[in-house]
Amino acid sequence: PLLARVHTARGRVFFICLFIPEPWERSSPLVDAGMACRRCWAAAPSAGTLVRGLVHGPTAEIQPKPCARQTGMGVVDAAPDGVVEAQFQRARAGSWTSPLPKAQLQGAASPGGADFEWSEEAFSLDAQPAGGSTPAAVKASIAADPDARGRRVAEASFASPGDPRAHFLTEQLFASPGTLPKAASSTDRQLRELKHTATHEMLKKLPKHLVEATGPDGQALRRRLLNGATVVFFTAGYPGKRFIFERARDMGVKSVIIEHPDSWARALVDEGIIAKFIPIDMSQDAAIVFQQTLDAIRALANDPLTREADGVVTFCELSVPVVARLTEILQLPGHSPLSVDKARDKHWTRAEMKKAGLPSPNNMLIKGEADLQAVASEVGFPAVLKPISGAASLGVKKVTGWEDLQSSYREVITELNSLVVSSGALVKNDGSGTGVDANKVMDCTILMEQYLDGSEVDVDVVMSDGDWRYAAVTDNGPTLEPYFNETWAVCPSVLPSASQKILKDLAIATLKCLGFQDGIFHVELKLTTHGPQLIEVNARMGGGQVHETNLRVWGIDLVEETLFCGVGIPCRPYIPSREPPGGAVAYCDINATRSGTLQSLDFLKPLKGKEGIVWAKPYIQAGTQVVGPQDGLPTWLAEIVVQKSNAQEALDYLFELQNSLDPPIV
Repeated sequence: PLLARVHTARGRVFFICLFIPEPWERSSPLVDAGMACRRCWAAAPSAGTLVRGLVHGPTAEIQPKPCARQTGMGVVDAAPDGVVEAQFQRARAGSWTSPLPKAQLQGAASPGGADFEWSEEAFSLDAQPAGGSTPAAVKASIAADPDARGRRVAEASFASPGDPRAHFLTEQLFASPGTLPKAASSTDRQLRELKHTATHEMLKKLPKHLVEATGPDGQALRRRLLNGATVVFFTAGYPGKRFIFERARDMGVKSVIIEHPDSWARALVDEGIIAKFIPIDMSQDAAIVFQQTLDAIRALANDPLTREADGVVTFCELSVPVVARLTEILQLPGHSPLSVDKARDKHWTRAEMKKAGLPSPNNMLIKGEADLQAVASEVGFPAVLKPISGAASLGVKKVTGWEDLQSSYREVITELNSLVVSSGALVKNDGSGTGVDANKVMDCTILMEQYLDGSEVDVDVVMSDGDWRYAAVTDNGPTLEPYFNETWAVCPSVLPSASQKILKDLAIATLKCLGFQDGIFHVELKLTTHGPQLIEVNARMGGGQVHETNLRVWGIDLVEETLFCGVGIPCRPYIPSREPPGGAVAYCDINATRSGTLQSLDFLKPLKGKEGIVWAKPYIQAGTQVVGPQDGLPTWLAEIVVQKSNAQEALDYLFELQNSLDPPIV
């Protein structure tokens, strides 16, 4: 075998095996030994891996054998003086076609093996979570994480009872970025230099073409570079995101979670899933939370368990602006805060797209009722009203004409003005005098934009070094209007290839015009009668079924790619084929068809044992009051995920199951 030896910081030596066609020749004690990783926290495998390991101190000298052989990475030659040279095939900038679900063999994540997963308690958001956390703690994670589908914004609570202050998460939900530090200018951002973390030092010592190689060998090398890194997760999200931390543990990452003291994630330390939990009171104002978080991350350098953080990441939408600012100040890899702010402000996003010559629907801000006539003339009908703050689905409504606009605008404003922030939650004002008027912490400016007809899609994107490396299109079913509740989705897309390409192109162009360089993104678009149009950009991995879908169908682990980006390792997802041997995944959210009380969850039990069902999970418990579309934003009751050999078969099967269900609502 051909070995390359690279010296790293602090006297460490990094051995790379460029190919392993046959059993190793025993030329060193390192061949058989189970070696410690760079931070002595996880054991490195002893045989058959791309990278033999990272060891401390002096090692036996290993001389590379001169040879040349064709491998999956290209033609690799060894010069007489032992210098490794590699001529790689030019990799594509990206691919949106169907990668294999099990292409990344060793160390790759694999989909869950259960044919059916159902538990009345496990996915109840108000249930007592593992580790003794209180129901209020679960609600804290939900408030920070709109991906938790079992609750609505106005029901999520996360602070101490009776506290009338404007809280950190409330501010991020309704007035982001609020009082967070100001973003650096584009010029200052370009001049900044990344901190020389352990990961950064190793990357500097390795040949660039090896780290950026596309294929199973290159992916294995990137995994070994990640092994032993300390990664900080700011907020944990809802309990359903536990799999993220389990995957990080499996990759040898030392995870540190910063969350509210009573978070469900605290128990992950005792379970051996994360290295450290740092409690910070999220009911404090944004400036205090930010500074305490910054101090806590800096203090990790003096902790022998973790040492200095290699990266800071989040999988929660409301935490994205915070993490962007943390990484900017700490000089770690991460999004530009300016780009994040542009993406989270829908009006700002549209303005940037217009400047870049990208298609954008007519839109205009409504600051008061006096603006309605001018806005109606500019935007036209049908149109959609939505708060500029983007507070989930709150206040989003379709309008079809002038009278409808007048009444709907008053309805939305009345709704927003009737809410108060009490214990960190949005609740109806009961006249008790407790709480703070929501309009004092929330921007009640309304955006009215042209209604977009046509099919809705999601594009999950991996960007690295300023270009896209992966982009997969998922079809979404028609939303329930006028509140735009999601219904179903299927991946891979059944749209024509040409249609998928123009949607993918718009997603990538939008990310670039907003200034993003690296990261994982969930971009929502529509293919209208006038071409593709953007709905919104989420600068993080999509929630819900997004990770499982990409892993099952495409074989791409978006958690893994997020961690790579978080520590500065290039992303080059392995995409060897145009066909998805993982078949297709379809899923749906069961919406309440009428208002009332859900009597039981027995309507899901007939699904147990049926072939092709990945899982069926209730979002709520029996006895929950639910809302039907006649009375407002419908309540999600449950989700169903199925997997079949192709997209149409999966979709047909999903509809068959969905039509067979009759939730008992009285």
